[in-house]
Amino acid sequence: MRILFIGDVMGEPGQDMFVETVPVLKRSLHPQLTIANGENATRGRGINETVYKKLLKAGADVITMGNHTWDNREIQDFISSTKKLIRPANFSAGQVPGMGHTIVNVNGVKVGVLNIQGRVFMNPSDDPFAVAEGLISKLEKEVNVIFVDFHGEATSEKEAFAWNFDGRVSAVIGTHTHVQTNDARILPGGTAFLSDVGFTGPYDGILGMRRNSVISRFKNQMPTRFEVETDGQQALGAIMIDVDDRTGRAKKIKNIRVDPDHPYME
Repeated sequence: MRILFIGDVMGEPGQDMFVETVPVLKRSLHPQLTIANGENATRGRGINETVYKKLLKAGADVITMGNHTWDNREIQDFISSTKKLIRPANFSAGQVPGMGHTIVNVNGVKVGVLNIQGRVFMNPSDDPFAVAEGLISKLEKEVNVIFVDFHGEATSEKEAFAWNFDGRVSAVIGTHTHVQTNDARILPGGTAFLSDVGFTGPYDGILGMRRNSVISRFKNQMPTRFEVETDGQQALGAIMIDVDDRTGRAKKIKNIRVDPDHPYME
């Protein structure tokens, strides 16, 4: 099985880049499952139903979230009625709407998709290791393939999580920092790992935001409103993973960058 995972879709520019590029990637790479992180998809914070459906129509099979899950209140109206949109499983258990995982049937193969958020330099949440242990223990009885989107700031936390569950999940791919890392590997137990897949959106912004506002904040520490950069060039960060359907072990992992400095050649 081939899984394509697209990094954090950022605002309207990210939506446009997703709609334009993902169909090209799918025609070229032929993934059986396409997952995207959509926690920044609507105006840079959260997601609404219109954008959610737009990403599905453009090729996403499952959409994961992160620390900006609740920044757009409209998500509360539909997240509990769909199995294709999941939020971090270690948000306060039983206190918030939606689910932290889903199971997708891909050509007769059941795939578990799990969303987890880190605690280091992030908003408070339940223990990601303990919550994941409970969910993975249950998923192992139902599926052979388990994909984890670990939404976190600290590389060490993401690595620790991947090593802790090596051999029990097919992949642990990091999101949140919007900068694609160069540490893609398959751990000894067969778990594919990447600290961060990067993001999809404004290539000429700073992590997708307007440069002047971000630079001003660093220079003077004054409160500044961050807005998505809408001018300039666009980028897409992704990862491709090949997994053995029977064992759930990853066989191949490959970084994908599409931007003016890394044009995609079909």
